[in-house]
Amino acid sequence: MADYAQQQQYPNLNPYSGGANGQNTASFGSNASAGQQVEGTKNTMMSKAQSAMDSVQNHPAVQNIQNGPMADKARQETAQVQGEFSNLANSRQTPDTKTATGQPLTHYHSLFYTLLSWENPRATAISYAAIVLAIFASRYLPIVRYGLRLTWIVTGITAAAEIAGRMVFDQGFASKMRPKKYYTIPRETLESSLEDLEQLINFFVIEVQRIVFAENIYATVGAFASALTTYFLIKVTPAWGLALIFATVIYFVPLVYISNKELIDSHLENAGNIVSQQSQQVRDLASQHTSKAMEVGSQTINQYSNKAKEMMGQTKGKAVDQGIVSQETADQTEQSLRQAPSAPAMDPTHNPAGFQAQQGRAEPMAAQY
Repeated sequence: MADYAQQQQYPNLNPYSGGANGQNTASFGSNASAGQQVEGTKNTMMSKAQSAMDSVQNHPAVQNIQNGPMADKARQETAQVQGEFSNLANSRQTPDTKTATGQPLTHYHSLFYTLLSWENPRATAISYAAIVLAIFASRYLPIVRYGLRLTWIVTGITAAAEIAGRMVFDQGFASKMRPKKYYTIPRETLESSLEDLEQLINFFVIEVQRIVFAENIYATVGAFASALTTYFLIKVTPAWGLALIFATVIYFVPLVYISNKELIDSHLENAGNIVSQQSQQVRDLASQHTSKAMEVGSQTINQYSNKAKEMMGQTKGKAVDQGIVSQETADQTEQSLRQAPSAPAMDPTHNPAGFQAQQGRAEPMAAQY
């Protein structure tokens, strides 16, 4: 106990106390020295902390991490990612290519072409990863429940703070934090957003029509194959699985084509040549069969015409022999039947009176009614 009593007595920092450890410390000098001692201790602790931070910052391991090859590589990758996203944003320009009807395309055509052509691989890979994560999040995370939970938590805290503040301080905390002016979306931002939305909607509308009317036969065939595959997959695959499959196909089919462009183009050219040859053969066969059919039809018509003439001659001879008609009348009838009707020299709808006069039976137009 004696040793404990002989230990250093700590000063009392309370300026209003009458004494500390049996001594009167109410004097101003003692309080000033105590404050200086506390300030010195604080500065000493801050300097020690700063020196410790400097020591850690200057440690070879930390310097190696910050300035080593891994850090340089990370900075380079970050700069490249930023540059690729900038290039992707700058590609939103209306292309010079037009549709088959002469209509201009939207700037989303150039944006999606740049995105799916893997001209900026990092940006394209990040967008694909973001879509996949969104699909899995919608599948495995109850996003709606989380949103409702966040809503009732925020509104509950706000209401409780407002009520407690009005009961205790006659002023609610939420109303005290209320801004002087609520935030509103500028008109320019809304107009640009609506214009961008219009371009996006028209992109899908134009592409659907180009596919339906076979402006690009390969795109039409691809849409047919996709629709047919989806028709059977939808029976056994959930919606999130179909979305994942379509996202993967949309992103990686162009990559496969770009990586094997020469091989795929050669096969497509060979397939086009084969189809062209088969189409030419089909046209030749159709022409041959049409010629044969016309020849057979002409022969059949001639045969029936000759038979009809023979029957007419036999009928005329019987009628003359039996005295039903005279020979002159029979000859005139046969001659009139053999003569083909001739087309009028002018259109009767343009000048009916003149046409009737030409035929030798002109009548007033009113007489016809």
